[in-house]
Amino acid sequence: QVQLVESGGGLVQAGASLRLSCAASGRTLSSIGIGWFRQAPGKEREFVAAISRGSGYTMYADSVKGRFTISRDNAKNTVYLQLDSLKPEDTAVYCCAAGLRGWGAQTSAYTYWGQGTQVTVSS
Repeated sequence: QVQLVESGGGLVQAGASLRLSCAASGRTLSSIGIGWFRQAPGKEREFVAAISRGSGYTMYADSVKGRFTISRDNAKNTVYLQLDSLKPEDTAVYCCAAGLRGWGAQTSAYTYWGQGTQVTVSS
């Protein structure tokens, strides 16, 4: 069993930055893949970024590439998502998810999900 708790969301203006955290318990994060997804009101959940277990390979959605950065702190068992140059269209609930056997852009790769943290970007 893996428990995930997100934090760091908030209300910011366009162009600002936020850092989201995904703290895990029940499993060492370096041994599992972690993905970040987001869901805006009335829209389907979409992939944002992911980091693999072990070596920590990363991948990003085209819409956030160059603005968002995913990283992992093994000592704190936490994965971060740095959000820079935020846009109003980034407004959504951001959730992290843990994949015991895989990682990537598909929700099917993940078994455990956090509750999410709200990010609201005003224009």
